[in-house]
Amino acid sequence: RVRLVCAPFSRLPEVLAGAGEAPAAILADLGCSSLQLDTAERGFSFRHDAPLDMRMGREGPTAAELLGELTAEELMRILWDYGEERRARAIARAIVERRERSPIETTGDLVELVVSVLGPGRRGRIHPATRTFQALRIAVNDELGELERFLEPAVRSLRPGGRLAVIAFHSLEDRIVKHTLRRLEGRCTCPPDVPVCRCGATPVVRPLTRRPIRPEAAEVEANPRSRSARLRAVERIGGTA
Repeated sequence: RVRLVCAPFSRLPEVLAGAGEAPAAILADLGCSSLQLDTAERGFSFRHDAPLDMRMGREGPTAAELLGELTAEELMRILWDYGEERRARAIARAIVERRERSPIETTGDLVELVVSVLGPGRRGRIHPATRTFQALRIAVNDELGELERFLEPAVRSLRPGGRLAVIAFHSLEDRIVKHTLRRLEGRCTCPPDVPVCRCGATPVVRPLTRRPIRPEAAEVEANPRSRSARLRAVERIGGTA
């Protein structure tokens, strides 16, 4: 029997509470889906001119509202922290200058603005608006916060021998997954000059993937969007707690 539940990652404990038993496996496929990207009116993609929404659900401010309300400094931090955009300050300044004349309401408006700052890009390189769109989507949906609030409760909810697998699609997600799972492996965090472990680290999981698993060439050819995917997996040790 399958039961579909629409909820953010951070609500996993609440969702599982109604299931009546600990899960044997959890697969987290992070980010947005191809359906969301390809549905123009959702506003996730710079390939379609549509309202600048970017929300996974229907609650909270849209990307257009963030662009209209945040300060230049706040916009710069979002572009730098979530998009790793090197020209974050210039783009943020251009957003503030543009919205004083007219609001930025569509994906086309935002693409035009970013290209005016960065230029049209070069053949074979990512689209110049890619990092800006990624940053705004992450901010609108608090994606990294949701991931951080999900990982440890997900691990601890598993039955003994249960497995958690996480597919990340960019370095920001993968970094959080890697560091959280390594911490739950119970590796000693004492300084190297301390002769006896005093941190009390206790392993909760054992790793199933020492390095992230990447898609093979055939998979990337069949599904180009898989090219940046990285899968990490662990197995629960002991009882639930």
